[in-house]
Amino acid sequence: MEKLKKILPNLLKMILFMGLGVLFIWLSIKDLDKEDIQMIFSSMSLVNNPRGWFFIFLAIVAIVLADVIRAARAKLLLKSIQYKPRFSMMFYSVMVCYLANLALPRLGEILRCSFLQRYENIPFQKALGTVILERAFDIVCWLFLFIIALLLNNDLLSHLVVDQSTQTTLQEWFAQKGLSYVGNFLMYIILLVIILIVVIIRVTRKWWQKRPALVKVADFFKGIWRGFLSIKNISKPWHFIFWTIAMWICYYLGIYLFFQSLPFTQHIDLGAVFSVLVFGTIAFMISQGGLGAYPLITAGIVMLYGISYTQGLAAGWIGWILQTAVSLILGPISLVLTSFYKRQDAALTPDDNEQA
Repeated sequence: MEKLKKILPNLLKMILFMGLGVLFIWLSIKDLDKEDIQMIFSSMSLVNNPRGWFFIFLAIVAIVLADVIRAARAKLLLKSIQYKPRFSMMFYSVMVCYLANLALPRLGEILRCSFLQRYENIPFQKALGTVILERAFDIVCWLFLFIIALLLNNDLLSHLVVDQSTQTTLQEWFAQKGLSYVGNFLMYIILLVIILIVVIIRVTRKWWQKRPALVKVADFFKGIWRGFLSIKNISKPWHFIFWTIAMWICYYLGIYLFFQSLPFTQHIDLGAVFSVLVFGTIAFMISQGGLGAYPLITAGIVMLYGISYTQGLAAGWIGWILQTAVSLILGPISLVLTSFYKRQDAALTPDDNEQA
């Protein structure tokens, strides 16, 4: 019974996130007819040429390079708390983390710390602390990019066609409702609403601090902010920031390169690539491994840039397959390769500190 109590919450989480993935798949195809579905598959088949495969290969290289950089960044954090793990083991732990997260959200982070404890003798709590710092910094960076993406897409979203029969744009639709100012400044209004919510939360803090559930939510976000600020305490904060920027650039290149593999997305606006990077990240937050949600979000974004919905879905599925395939292939390989490694103590000695 005790084992069942431990397994049940994780099982329910897996069912929930897998269910969301299936829901997003249904939402993305529910209005498509047979011709649309055939068009998606025919669009995806356009990759099957030397140029297409060349850019698919480059996209995979960019995705793997981002994972390599994440491993380098994680090693830098561990070194700041007097541990120097093998770089190969850091990379393997990252790939095992991604593989585990495909099965159950956040399982990968736990497994990654256990992995480092077993092979590098790094205490689980200390490894987990650096992982939390990483995630906190990444969330704050993503929020910054999210604000930029909102502002970047304001004009484009206003001109999005919401009624194909009359070719009515979103801006015109709001004007018909007597809300033309909303259509003109939609993204700015969204941003203003977010700011107002933050202000309201701040002003009413004495009220919600008496509600345990709201306090837990507040503590979660406070933890993220503290994790972000703690970056200044590591020995080489600018190195960490450099690797973070390099990692986001690699993610950006991965999306840009897989767009280049398809003829209908070859000339896509660089702003569209940035928007898919930022909004596409949401897909991996709300559904299991981005299943269903990533193609749906990608299609919605590229429609703003003049690409059809079905072609956007095709591009989105290709992008999702590439990212998932990297985890499904390199994750098991990493598990196999670690079996050839002996356990070591990664703690830095005084001599190591002097050399560093």
